[in-house]
Amino acid sequence: MNTIYYPAENEWNSLLKRSALKTDAIQETVSSILKQIKDEGDKAVLKFEELFDKVQLSTLQVSSSEFEEAEKEVDEELKAAILLAHRNITTFHAAQKFETKKITTQPGVTCWQKAVGIEKVGLYIPGGTAPLFSTVLMLATPAQIAGCKEIILCTPPNREGKVHPAILYAAQVSGVSRIYKIGGVQAIGAMAYGTESVPKVYKIFGPGNQYVTVAKQQVSLHDVAIDMPAGPSEVAVLADGTANPVFVASDLLSQAEHGTDSQAILITTSEELLKQVEAEVVRQLEELPRKEIAQKALESSKLILVKDMQEAIRMTNEYAPEHLIIETENYMEVAGQIVNAGSVFLGSYSPESAGDYASGTNHTLPTNGYAKAYSGVSLDSFIRKITFQEITREGIRQIGPAIQTLAANEHLDAHKNAITVRLL
Repeated sequence: MNTIYYPAENEWNSLLKRSALKTDAIQETVSSILKQIKDEGDKAVLKFEELFDKVQLSTLQVSSSEFEEAEKEVDEELKAAILLAHRNITTFHAAQKFETKKITTQPGVTCWQKAVGIEKVGLYIPGGTAPLFSTVLMLATPAQIAGCKEIILCTPPNREGKVHPAILYAAQVSGVSRIYKIGGVQAIGAMAYGTESVPKVYKIFGPGNQYVTVAKQQVSLHDVAIDMPAGPSEVAVLADGTANPVFVASDLLSQAEHGTDSQAILITTSEELLKQVEAEVVRQLEELPRKEIAQKALESSKLILVKDMQEAIRMTNEYAPEHLIIETENYMEVAGQIVNAGSVFLGSYSPESAGDYASGTNHTLPTNGYAKAYSGVSLDSFIRKITFQEITREGIRQIGPAIQTLAANEHLDAHKNAITVRLL
């Protein structure tokens, strides 16, 4: 890891920079794949599955017998853990349900909103280096609570043409309608355009590599909504001298093992803690099965010593981390000053892992500094709010003259006339 002592504020911008996603070179490749999916449907999907996932498939949809087989293959301990996580995620997201309130803005003028689930949503779950069944829970659970009528899931199969059993089990538990054995750009294209097998959806959710990211960006221009801009995962730990260096090091490494482009940052007011964490990272790294991945990620990760807590808070807000862990003596007071973060973990016993899996909050969060403008996935991500208004004869008389004046001054005479004919 890179160690930085007392950086000047004018250095923060370059210091806190993420590794840039170099997507220019792949834009044309992604565009070509998407066009073929749009033009040829299942035929193109099957071709790209053979090319990229190295598997020949006769059918894309996961069958009921495959679900039954998967349930037998998942051991009871993992099933219990998935069910506990699902219960907590359900409890947290169900509490976010929108309550309709009718508001009288003037006598005879009543306005309100109604929340409606997006009818068709598509979830992408990467294969890659780990089966992300936790992301199935994080996306499908709020979609089900929101009342989405169709929840479609795409995930790449292995070379035997099978989907990881824990992904299938989590999908069943959380209410996924149908699962398709499709990975990468072809999955995004299939959900965005629809094929003979895969229905077209209205919004696509889920993480992925740079090809998936670019595919989501491209289809969002004209064809479908997406959850949020995505980039490599990241964590910042904000700590003082009271923090446990073993805990801090484990938090940094739990992020680093996500992928070689992940970033982990410690911002601290204690030089002693910084040195202890540095040594502890080296010790714990040697014990990790995913050591090589974590080691690569640590090359772009940083240990930063600052003058005081106020400077640490300002730097954290400037970084706007996806995950923020606050391990300080007065963590609630510090948390009150955080304005830019995806999800915040308070105290020594709230590791990022808890939010990633089972505390109940959602782990699909804005990265790359987008926490300054975007929220993480929530129940609201899966709903639309439709406004209604009911105006009586008395109401139109109350607001009609003002509407006439406003319309006339915008030179929209038909708008004015729509009021005038009702006031006669």
